[in-house]
Amino acid sequence: MFRDLGKTCGVAKLSEIQHVISCCLPYNAVILNGCLKYLLVLVNFLRFYFELTGTLLKIKSSNEKSMDKLLHAVLLVFLYVVTLLKMQLLNIWFPSLGRVDVDHVITRKMQLIAEAEQLKPVFMKEVDSHFTEFVNSLVAKSAFLDSSSSASLFPASCSEKELHKAKSLRAPPEHGKIFTARRSLLDELFEVSHIRTIYHMFIALLIVFILSTLLVDFIDEGRLVLGFDLLVFVFGKFPVVFCTWLCMFCATVIIPYGLFSYWAQGYCSSSHRVIRSLFYGTLFTLFQTVGLGFGPTYIALSYALPPASRFIVILEQVRLVMKAHSFVRENVPRVLSSVKEKSSSVPIPRISQYLYFLFAPTLIYRDNYPRNPMVRWGYVATKFAQVLGSLFYAYYIFVRLCIPQFRNSSQETFNLRGLVLCIFNSILPGVLILFLVFFAFLHCWLNAFAEMLRFADRMFYKDWWNSTSYANYYRTWNVVVHDWLYYYAYRDFLWFFGKKFRAAAMLSVFSVSAAVHEYVLSICFGFFYPVLFCLFMCFGMVFNFILNDRRKGPIWNVIMWTSLFLGQGVIICLYSQEWYARQYCPLENPTFLDYLKPRSWSCHIQM
Repeated sequence: MFRDLGKTCGVAKLSEIQHVISCCLPYNAVILNGCLKYLLVLVNFLRFYFELTGTLLKIKSSNEKSMDKLLHAVLLVFLYVVTLLKMQLLNIWFPSLGRVDVDHVITRKMQLIAEAEQLKPVFMKEVDSHFTEFVNSLVAKSAFLDSSSSASLFPASCSEKELHKAKSLRAPPEHGKIFTARRSLLDELFEVSHIRTIYHMFIALLIVFILSTLLVDFIDEGRLVLGFDLLVFVFGKFPVVFCTWLCMFCATVIIPYGLFSYWAQGYCSSSHRVIRSLFYGTLFTLFQTVGLGFGPTYIALSYALPPASRFIVILEQVRLVMKAHSFVRENVPRVLSSVKEKSSSVPIPRISQYLYFLFAPTLIYRDNYPRNPMVRWGYVATKFAQVLGSLFYAYYIFVRLCIPQFRNSSQETFNLRGLVLCIFNSILPGVLILFLVFFAFLHCWLNAFAEMLRFADRMFYKDWWNSTSYANYYRTWNVVVHDWLYYYAYRDFLWFFGKKFRAAAMLSVFSVSAAVHEYVLSICFGFFYPVLFCLFMCFGMVFNFILNDRRKGPIWNVIMWTSLFLGQGVIICLYSQEWYARQYCPLENPTFLDYLKPRSWSCHIQM
């Protein structure tokens, strides 16, 4: 019926009527042409609306809930456009009426404008939420069907080698992470001018920091001081850092791959498979704990590397440990499965696949990843330039907001008022550092390497800023690390102990994450002050259960941001106080306990 209506009231019919009236009544031609123009737009839109609705109704049975919401969104589109057309028709003056009530027309037009403005946010919200939900459900179903039915794509006449290759392209037996080609969220958001303006505001703030520093130095020194002594200090002893990284990387390439290859090649024919597995497993564990675990830490401490240089060594140490574990964890089940199926070939990845994984911005091993067709070197240069800009941004934050505040803090008597003021004064630099770490590393650095390697899955983070719960924040802040913890810590814990111990599995994951974070900070700063560990295990665990996924209102997002701001203030304040306390109150012969006791609690007494 709707298609017949569109044909009878189509473009040709209305065009003929418009032409006849224009010839017969030239005095009113302009007016009638305007009316018919908007009537033509309305009829065409009605025809498009009815055709779209009919098409959606045909596929409604496949996804009932999502399609109902999408039909509702289409109806809102129709109402919104009709309201705009009503507004346009009121702009046409009809001389045949003799006289126009201007006040009435203006009043009615303002009413319609108000109606359209009220309808616009509802329409945008409905379309965004329902259409996103609909598309996500389709993508999830497509990925699930692709991973579950890929075996059926190969006929029974395929050779065993081809079948084994097909299995290697699928997700692992426990349905692990599925990589798909997708862009990073900020790259999509920066295409919107409103979001891009926020990025420009941060650049303007950096310019203000630079001008402030230059003007203060000019007033104090009588000249422009362009020294970057702080950056030179924190990134000192770079040759030691590079040699340490090169040794770590070469060891990670040779030892895990060699141990796995020797174990896999002789496992099928071995008569003592358990002993063989224990032997090679022990060697791999020793390499992880002693080679990658103890060696870089010893070098960082014995060579007294500055903080940023230590961060490079320790973070690379943690990254390579996680990469090596993922490689072994993903490939050992494949070997066991091939032995169980009595396959003639042993599934050992090529060394080139392992090398690609070591550089790829992911901690989950796969033989193959989705790849982009080409490298955009301009994009790579832009991302590295943004990393460099973020580094200078952090420098000016410390120079203007942190160092003047904490330089003389150890000379003041410790009291509650001073601590509270210190925490609240540290919120601004703490939040800015949080944003810079996220933008520089999780967005720019990872995207730069992904682009150089043509790595197509760029979901390194999600919209963590919209989180209404800490559970969602932990899942979306750093997707790269979260995936590793979820598949190799949480799910393996449940596989080993059973699904009844979900709370224990969550607690174990929190404990491991908190311990690793505190280990990194302790080695890099040169002292043990478990502020971050306490925030993780105490407040983080409590908020994880209080601010859970059932909290969806905007107020919970406000609470999440408030607690996040306060936490950043506590971290910056307490760690900065401890750093300067150990500079001003050094111990001649410190014992092991002196490294564990906070110096900032007693430094003012010695002064």
